[in-house]
Order: sequence, then structure tokens, then C-alpha cells
Amino acid sequence: MALSRSSISVNETSIDWSTEAERCVRKFLRYFKQGFEDPKYFDWERGYKIEAHRQFHEALNRHDFADLLKSKKYIEIAAFATRIESKTNLLFSFEKMAFRDAVRDLAGARSFAHGLFDLIHGDGEEPTKFKKWCETVESLPRRQTRVLTHPIVTVFPFIADPKRHIFLKPNVTRRAADAYGFDFHYDSRPSWKVYSSLLGFARQLKRDLRSLKPKDMIDIQSFIWVQGSEEYS
Repeated sequence: MALSRSSISVNETSIDWSTEAERCVRKFLRYFKQGFEDPKYFDWERGYKIEAHRQFHEALNRHDFADLLKSKKYIEIAAFATRIESKTNLLFSFEKMAFRDAVRDLAGARSFAHGLFDLIHGDGEEPTKFKKWCETVESLPRRQTRVLTHPIVTVFPFIADPKRHIFLKPNVTRRAADAYGFDFHYDSRPSWKVYSSLLGFARQLKRDLRSLKPKDMIDIQSFIWVQGSEEYS
């Protein structure tokens, strides 16, 4: 069934949205009247995420990351990533603990370091690289809580490269997709099929929200968060 259409005005630009999309945009603008340029939006949503990306790029840009791998500084790489992520609220506390335990020893840190570099900077098709990354995360040592979760799989590529990668918080994203009228193909096990569906959602949002001028996946993920999180109920 085709979605009904309606039009609202944002920044004096008339955009044709579905009824569901309009409802979501209105909700976002209710909290952040200036959209992605709103100072409150930067304080609440964007600021800490872009700061995490800045710190990651400063410590683990392609050149320095490659040098650390060449020197077999696997523990240092994992420590950098852990420290940067720990300053965000993207992972739950039990997920943070599971990841720290998984990369505490040399074997786990080595697998993580090589896997993340290959995903972000390696050659090859995205589906193949993402599948290999999921396999790498699944192979990490497990103490109590499982490590192969959508948030853990997606948080580091999101922080590393928010132009290309997005963070997946399952319940929030599923609620947001339902509210927006997007058919999000979700499964509890991380996979390229699930992630590519999320990227499809992100592409649609980027097109639909063009009048608000989202800069990157941080803005798209934050829009999704506003729709699906209980913080914005």
C-alpha cells in the first residue's frame, strides 16, 4: 500500500513527506527547533559522538593504525578503542564490560585490531568485509556476557568513520523504523543482511531530511534515536 503524502515547511522549504515521516520530523523539531544546527542538539546528541570520532582519528587514523599493527601494538590499539568508546553512552555497561574482557589479553586484542582495520581501511566489498568483521567479533574471548551483539559490532566502525558507518541499537531502531514506516529487516544475530537494511533506512532518511542538511551518520543515527528512545517519549 502506498503511504499517504503530506507537506510541511522546514526552513521555508516545502518537502513532500509521508504522513509517518512528517510525524517523525515534527517530533525531532519539537525537541530541536533548529534541526541539526540547534545548539541543544549538539549538546544532547552530536557533540560527544563527534568528539569520540575526533579522538579516534587522532589516535587511530589509517597511518598510525597501520604503524601500530606493524609494531604489533595490539593491546595499545584495543586500549585506545576502549577508552574512546567509554566516554560515550552508546553501549550499555554490561556491553562495555564484555568488550573490555574480550580484548584484555593479547589474542583478543590482536583479532580485534586486525579485524577493525580491515573493516575500516581494507580492500574488498563491504558485504564481505562486514561478514568477516562479525566473525572476528564472534571469535573474541567471552567471559560472561556475549560479545557478538549489534551495538558492539557497529559502535567502533561508527566512531571511526561516521560518514560511512552507523550505530545499531536494536530496540530503538526497530521502534524508529516502525514509526517511520520503513520495513527494517531485523534479526538478533548481527549480519550484513541486517546491517545493509539499516544502511537502506539511513539512505532514505538522508534523502527525506535533505532540507535539514544532515552532515553524516551521526545526524542520521541521532534522528533515529529521537524516534525510538524512551528518552524522547
